[in-house]
Amino acid sequence: MSSNLTKVGIVGASGYTGEELVRVLARHPKVRLAAVCSRTLAGKAVADEILRLRGVVDPALLFSASSPEECAKSDVEAWFLALPHGVAAEYAAPLVAAGKRVLDLSADFRLRDLALYKKYYDHDHPAPALAAAARYVIPELQTDDSWKSAKLIACPGCYPTSIQVPLVPLLRAGLLKPEPGRLVINSYSGVSGAGKKADVAFLFSERDGSVKAYGIPGHRHIAEIEEQFAAAAGRPVVVQFNPHLAPMHRGIATTIVVPAPGVSAAIAARSAALVPKPRLDASASVRCPERISGSEIRKAALAASTLAWVRMNRGMTNRPHEKAAYRRLQDGPRVGCRTHVTLLCLDPATGLVRGTALAS
Repeated sequence: MSSNLTKVGIVGASGYTGEELVRVLARHPKVRLAAVCSRTLAGKAVADEILRLRGVVDPALLFSASSPEECAKSDVEAWFLALPHGVAAEYAAPLVAAGKRVLDLSADFRLRDLALYKKYYDHDHPAPALAAAARYVIPELQTDDSWKSAKLIACPGCYPTSIQVPLVPLLRAGLLKPEPGRLVINSYSGVSGAGKKADVAFLFSERDGSVKAYGIPGHRHIAEIEEQFAAAAGRPVVVQFNPHLAPMHRGIATTIVVPAPGVSAAIAARSAALVPKPRLDASASVRCPERISGSEIRKAALAASTLAWVRMNRGMTNRPHEKAAYRRLQDGPRVGCRTHVTLLCLDPATGLVRGTALAS
């Protein structure tokens, strides 16, 4: 084995997050998994206790029950902390003091505002001086590589990751103008997100086929989400966050609804460059004995040399520009077709191409 590999260790390796870390790091080409710590499984072989890791980890790799001081004295260069909040800080302080790199997966170092930490986690921060030196990192959102030299990295929460990756770039660009109550986030998490603790609420018979909202209106991740959004937008951002427990063992699905006038304006500007003079002049007819299919609408769009997005409206309409389309169809030649499609050009208000259909 190459001596250039970075020696890494995991504390809290028996939980679901810890198990996943073992799986990822055991296969990583640039690290050697040198220590796997779990007080409850100390002395047992990792491959015997986590069956899905058989053939992935060294059969001789054992769980250990190393204390924070023992971890700090080891030759492991980087430690991953998959521990509950409050406990992670007890390990992070001596490890950082010993010159180790620490990647904390708990909530202990995610918040800059320690008053918020106390409010949402019900106790004072155990290492306030260290919290100020921590670097909150989602690699996909970093603007430079300076985070790679940080000694203490606060890894983001599960829900906040799914929410920040799509929205932070838009907030930084000023394309979103979220008003209080109008940035609505609905997230659904698998049951493993609650950890391995025994709880009636997480039994199969309780969760199978059932979706349950929880933590509303004050879920702990709100503090993390709003703090990071404020940093991205340069002003306070208030979110309506609605987490749900879904009947699946892992994974997160998040749906976000937010006013985005900047996005609409950007689309309109880009489309206007493609269609300098939007007007109702792009029409095409397709032969369709009974109904119009999506593929035929696309063919009509190409034939009319319009933009690529088309929406079809069934029946008559009260919208003036669509009425104009119907009048034009009624006045124009039928060319033997039972159904005509008119493709409307750019709608400057939305940046979308509108489409209507008239059945003869």
